[in-house]
This record gives sequence, structure tokens and C-alpha cells, in this order.
Amino acid sequence: MSITDLPTLNAVLNTIATVLLTLGYVNIRRGRREVHQRFMIAALAVSAAFLTSYLVYHYFVGSVPYPLQDWTRPVYFVILVPHIILAAVMTPFILIMVWQAWRQKFESHRKIARWVWPVWMLVSVSGVIVYLMLYVYAGASAATTI
Repeated sequence: MSITDLPTLNAVLNTIATVLLTLGYVNIRRGRREVHQRFMIAALAVSAAFLTSYLVYHYFVGSVPYPLQDWTRPVYFVILVPHIILAAVMTPFILIMVWQAWRQKFESHRKIARWVWPVWMLVSVSGVIVYLMLYVYAGASAATTI
């Protein structure tokens, strides 16, 4: 695997996180707390792997500009900007939410999860959309001089 493979890996990790988050939600709604816990821990681990891969990629490659100047450009930025802001803002809230569950303060966990879970889902899904627009539709390639 090379550095140029990391955007695809990141999209796959985001997709997996989305599936795990959905399964975690479904299972808590069905009252399956232990199954919910396993899916959410897996989602947290996959998201941490994503973040690590994302940071490594951008450390070596830097920012990858959107190469097209057509109607998709403003659409791309309308998706990208909230994605970046929400990803940065939600990270400490995810940690707080996990900490509350770890300490078995489920009422606090539930209250914060009502806000954090949909944002986490939005960030995961929008991350995949950003990848598809930048690397598949627009065909951007990373300038690797490693």
C-alpha cells in the first residue's frame, strides 16, 4: 500500500464506520445494550484508524485542491466545509460520550448521544461523498514526492 492508496482506505473506513454506527443505533433501539456497545466500540476504533490514516496522508501530501471549475465545485465546497467543521467540533464530544458510557452514566451518555450520533453519521457519510467527488468524479491525484 502506498500513500496514494490512503484516500480510498479512508473512504472505506468511513463507510464501515457508517455501517457500524447504524448497527449500533439499531441495536440500542432494540434494547440490546451489549451488542450496541460492541458496534459502537468498533465504530470508534474504525474512526480512530480513519483519523490516523487521514492525518498521515495529509502530512505527506498536503491539501488536495478540487480540480474542476464546473457546477460541481460549489457543491463540493458546500459538502466539504461543514464536513471539516463538524468533524473537528465533534471529536471531543465523541470522547465525552464514550467516557460517560465507560463510567456507566447512561443518562448523560444518552443525552449527548442524541446530538453526537447524527453528526458522526453526517461526517462519515459526507466524508465518503467528498472522496467520491474529489478522487472519482474529479479524478484528482495526489502529488506524491515521497
